[in-house]
Amino acid sequence: MKTIILGVGDIAVSNRPGVVLKTYGLGSCVAVIIVDRKVRSAGMAHIALPDSAMITDPEKNEKPGRFADIGIHALVKKMGKFNKGNPNHYQVKIVGGANVLDIRNILRIGEKNILAVKKALWKYRIKVTAEDTGGKIARTVFVSVATGETMVVVAGKAENRL
Repeated sequence: MKTIILGVGDIAVSNRPGVVLKTYGLGSCVAVIIVDRKVRSAGMAHIALPDSAMITDPEKNEKPGRFADIGIHALVKKMGKFNKGNPNHYQVKIVGGANVLDIRNILRIGEKNILAVKKALWKYRIKVTAEDTGGKIARTVFVSVATGETMVVVAGKAENRL
């Protein structure tokens, strides 16, 4: 079995049954997971911020997965190579969007990320089918390409199937 680890802003897709996509330490970041069981493929993006317009430095745009608006577009496009661009069979799961460091709840980056991800998906008429979001806890998530099974891990707690 091969595990592909995603960092902040990374996007990965696969149709190889022995592959697991995984990302660690989702605080305010949101992992967007797309599973297409019909063609047995899966993809993941590690989104850090809601909108690419927030960043004026072009160097920061090297990873479109950092931003919900362009990251979702890139993820959907990469997944489309397995099913000729037909999102009708997608199961979309989102994980993260916590309020880990924003103690006074001022910035609300996690909430903004969740909303931006859902808005970007809506442009493709794709709705979220499952989520483990919000709160004040960081999460790790992984998805098996072979089965589409998605597991969420929180330190000190049992794994949770999503």
